[in-house]
Amino acid sequence: MRRALVAALLTLLPAAAAHSQSVLSGPGAPAPEAPAPAPAPVTPAPEWVPQRNAVLEVLDKVDAVSRDYTVAVGQSVTVGSLTIAVQACQAHPPDRPADAAAYLAITDSHPDEPGFKGWMLAAEPWVAMLQSPLYDVRVLRCQP
Repeated sequence: MRRALVAALLTLLPAAAAHSQSVLSGPGAPAPEAPAPAPAPVTPAPEWVPQRNAVLEVLDKVDAVSRDYTVAVGQSVTVGSLTIAVQACQAHPPDRPADAAAYLAITDSHPDEPGFKGWMLAAEPWVAMLQSPLYDVRVLRCQP
């Protein structure tokens, strides 16, 4: 019974669509509207703006001493057994929420200690970080 009803409805659908089309395009039907003009393309604001300096916080876990270092892009700083090279630093523009990201290459002079190479985010430091029992390194901000 249901199959017959579904089959009957399916045969009526094309005829109903053709009938409604002929009614809509008949002599008293309104003229079709012209398509609206396309909006002008909008250039989005940049997500990140390159900066010249990275401000890093390094925590020495053994001595419980934390210090901030300002390192220019393309330069490096040595802190204890770490060498931290800043390869890029970018920040959000002023009209966006504050955030910074730095591409760092960190090496440890101790042979068995891990290094790090990649982007670190100031607002989300847990996403990518140095896995060291001796040091914590954080990006605080990027500045011109």
